[in-house]
Amino acid sequence: MFSGSRKLFAFVFIVSPFAAAQEMHVHSAPERLGSVSFPVSCATSVQREFERGVALLHSFAYAAAEEAFQKVAEQDPQCGMARWGIAMTHFHQLWEPPISPDSTAMAEREIAQATRIGATTVRERGFIRAAALVFRDPSSAPYPARALNYERAMANLAAENEEDVETQVFYALSLLANASPADSTHLRQKKAADLLEPLYRLHPQHPGIAHYLIHACDNAEMAARARAAAEAYSKIAPSAPHALHMPSHIFTRLGLWPESIASNTAARAAARRVGDTGEELHAMDYLTYAYLQSGRDKDAAQVLEQLKSMPRLNNGDFKIGYAATAIPIRYLMERNQWAEAAVVVPLEGAPPHVVAIALWARGLGLARSSPPVAADKQRNDLQKIEDQLQNSGNLYWATQVRVMKREVMAWSAQGQGKGDEAIVQLRGAADEEDSIEKLPVTPGPIVPAREQLGELLLGQGRPKLAAKEFETVLANTPGRRGALRGAAEAAEASRRQ
Repeated sequence: MFSGSRKLFAFVFIVSPFAAAQEMHVHSAPERLGSVSFPVSCATSVQREFERGVALLHSFAYAAAEEAFQKVAEQDPQCGMARWGIAMTHFHQLWEPPISPDSTAMAEREIAQATRIGATTVRERGFIRAAALVFRDPSSAPYPARALNYERAMANLAAENEEDVETQVFYALSLLANASPADSTHLRQKKAADLLEPLYRLHPQHPGIAHYLIHACDNAEMAARARAAAEAYSKIAPSAPHALHMPSHIFTRLGLWPESIASNTAARAAARRVGDTGEELHAMDYLTYAYLQSGRDKDAAQVLEQLKSMPRLNNGDFKIGYAATAIPIRYLMERNQWAEAAVVVPLEGAPPHVVAIALWARGLGLARSSPPVAADKQRNDLQKIEDQLQNSGNLYWATQVRVMKREVMAWSAQGQGKGDEAIVQLRGAADEEDSIEKLPVTPGPIVPAREQLGELLLGQGRPKLAAKEFETVLANTPGRRGALRGAAEAAEASRRQ
């Protein structure tokens, strides 16, 4: 298990005076990270640890992977690929932000060191050159342009090394890193899946192949393609907390709540053992979502109480701040606790797009309380955050905040007796939300805008129209409790009309 040095399931001794006298040793469970073959032209003695670092990298165990590559670099200072590996542990391609401002200088330094040391094979030099396009001179171009250059370099490397598994796998990951949430055709995801699926059949114990196949198919259209990989990944690399969690992305898409609960229960416990607070909270968010969809509200409430007991959270870290904000708000919204939602306060130090979630919850709480209260301040504050994100180039979250703002405006209009205006606003929010994919950090919107539209129509006495909206929600997100309940109420109301 992780110790203070953050090694995964490290070899440990538990020694009492008696045990020491008897020379008895107690060992932890063997480390299981999957099977990776990545030959490099470094000292033969470091090959195994290098491949261990790559396996950790493929399961996003970045801190442990960095330690592994550091160990390789110490044992073989002329191993340029060790420096490449250290740099890559700072490239979180599917997370936000992909490169933390705190680690930019370190990553740039490591890739410069890798370039200086070099490598004896063309393939290794290709990996180093590709990474340098991301890390070197980061102020020279915005991240999306550098990420696209990296993808192109990896495409060329993959074309030159068609039989090399790792080259293909890292190229597939680069495709996913550049997949646009606004691309409803899932072009890059499908290209990555087409690369990974035949590799998975040949290398079923490779952690990266299963992992990235899950990410490629983390959308309503493709989710069923990755069910086998989802069921296998936690068994491939059970020593990595993220590998225990990732299957729930597919389980959530398919509405498989017992499977998602089991996945995130295990992931949460593993993340806590290794001290990875971000991963623990990420699992807790998915776990809360699955509990609520299963009608296990008491279990969801227990997760919320456990969240409250976690001290000194770094809310400025997006992954932490998002989950710490979303968990209690999911609980309130799914249970229609509008009075409690109306007093939600943003977490101190949270990023603006996380603050927006709290303002949205407060606005909806006010507008949907009895009697309703105007949520003009929340709407205006959301507009300011939307403008801030738009001006900073964060177009994805600017769109999400705009959706939240329109939801607040819709329910405020409904509370003021402006039913037609409420429908226009909420339908616009639903159409915009449906046009973009969620990011991996979340199991989905707190409450889908289209589900809210169904509720609005149902409350206005239009059950047949409401039923169509609930049907669409369930097609996109099977098993959502609110949509199932709404569909049943709409069907009953239609029979009475």
